[in-house]
Amino acid sequence: QVQLVESGGGLVQAGGSMRLSCAYSGRTFSKYAMGWFRQAPGKDRDFVAVISGSGLSTYYADSVKGRFTISRDNAKNTVYLQMNSLKSEDTAVYYCAAGRGPYAGADYQGYEYFGQGTQVTVSS
Repeated sequence: QVQLVESGGGLVQAGGSMRLSCAYSGRTFSKYAMGWFRQAPGKDRDFVAVISGSGLSTYYADSVKGRFTISRDNAKNTVYLQMNSLKSEDTAVYYCAAGRGPYAGADYQGYEYFGQGTQVTVSS
């Protein structure tokens, strides 16, 4: 049984930084792409970033490109999302997601498991 547990959310001022973590268990971590999605109140769940199983390939939503960095530590079975220059529009619940294979894209259907989410609130 795959489990994803996010941590690191909270309240931050606009312009600040925050790092999210997602601890993974249940399968061989390095064989699967990992992604981050977010959902603001009243909106759909949106893609944020994805990293390949090897960690060599990343892809970002245009809205976060240049501000957010996704990374992974395959020895620790953990994926991270470093968020810099945060804006009020980044306020959302952030979800970690495990892909169906070593590569995944922006479509949520390419992911098999999602965590419970962690709230990120950016105050302006």
